[in-house]
Amino acid sequence: MTTAANKKINARAGLIVLIFVAFIALGMPDGLIGVAWPTIRSGFKLPVDAMGSWLFASMIGYMVASFFNGKVISRIGVGGTLAASCALTGAALIGYTLVPAWWMLVGTGVFAGLGAGAIDAGLNTYVASNFKENIMQWLHAFYGVGVTLGPIIMTNALNLFDNWRLGYQLVGAVQLALGLAFLFSLKKWQNHSSEDKDAPKILTEYKTPMRETLKRPITYVSVLLFFVYVGAEMSLGTWVYTLLTEGRHISVAIAGYLAGSYYITFTIGRMTAGLLASKFKLKTLLTACMIAAFTGAVMLMVNISNTVSIIGVAIIGFAIAPIFPGLQSDTPDRVSAEHGANTIGIQMSLGAGLGGSVISALVGLFAAMNRENIAIIMVILYALLFGLYWLSLWMRKPAEKPESETEPETAA
Repeated sequence: MTTAANKKINARAGLIVLIFVAFIALGMPDGLIGVAWPTIRSGFKLPVDAMGSWLFASMIGYMVASFFNGKVISRIGVGGTLAASCALTGAALIGYTLVPAWWMLVGTGVFAGLGAGAIDAGLNTYVASNFKENIMQWLHAFYGVGVTLGPIIMTNALNLFDNWRLGYQLVGAVQLALGLAFLFSLKKWQNHSSEDKDAPKILTEYKTPMRETLKRPITYVSVLLFFVYVGAEMSLGTWVYTLLTEGRHISVAIAGYLAGSYYITFTIGRMTAGLLASKFKLKTLLTACMIAAFTGAVMLMVNISNTVSIIGVAIIGFAIAPIFPGLQSDTPDRVSAEHGANTIGIQMSLGAGLGGSVISALVGLFAAMNRENIAIIMVILYALLFGLYWLSLWMRKPAEKPESETEPETAA
């Protein structure tokens, strides 16, 4: 192997490591908020459902950044976009700890959302375009590492220093350091798909008019899948700590680590999927995961004992892990290849961005009435997700026949 070839391999390996670290950093803020919220709302003297305005502000930023991600990358490149986004996210996280009023903290959430949306969409697109599918699974596994670290960081900030701001300052500093790493590696962020015959190229082909994609009913079902899934994932991560401490009176110190079990098993599930996903049909894998998540939600809802509830939370974390990357990989088959790129963009902005914020905010409203509503809504969401997925399987069947009919013509 030549020296030049070795340099290319090392450069790609270095980028993969940087991408994985970036997704760890992307997950950290999502893991902070659930543990920090009771202390934050107490300090600002807010009702439990006030988090909705904060989530909504972040969602607006996330949606805007995701929707315009392609245009931004075309102008300043992938590396430039990621460097600027990490700097913006880091500044916003530290900004949370400096503002004196609640409305200022909410406003800062817009900038945190802009940074997170650009990082998320940019890295997903880059990995889908330049690397094999197993790298995508591992990418999302490292997001799980980030959201696992988040509650641990915040729990220690509260237990050891009685200061939620310290947790956000630490994670903000990590984001700023990562922005510098992207800045110093600008020249390495080039498209490698032409060098890798197995790398998928469909996700970067934006030839189909968006209006054509928006005319298809399956597009909206696909977006709803992401709306419900991300809403369920974020809602449990955000509100389980409140359920355990304020609803079931588990001590703050223990509840923080128990809430972390959700993210720990989530991360283990993502890593397991990265190793084993190729051995199962995607439909079988997703169906089994949705049924297991529903079962875990029922265990949490019935509340036979704290032990059963915690096991239920852990099962949900493990079961949902492969769903997001699985649904993402399945998009071209679900909506047809020519509409895949457009639909993925809508899924990231309207589905993932809107779902996570809107559903989490709604859960907060119901939690204000009764903390046990958190568990009940989880059962409903996973039942709905299962129904939407099987609706999408039924809707794609008519499209299979025309494709098969064109095969002899293509072969000829």
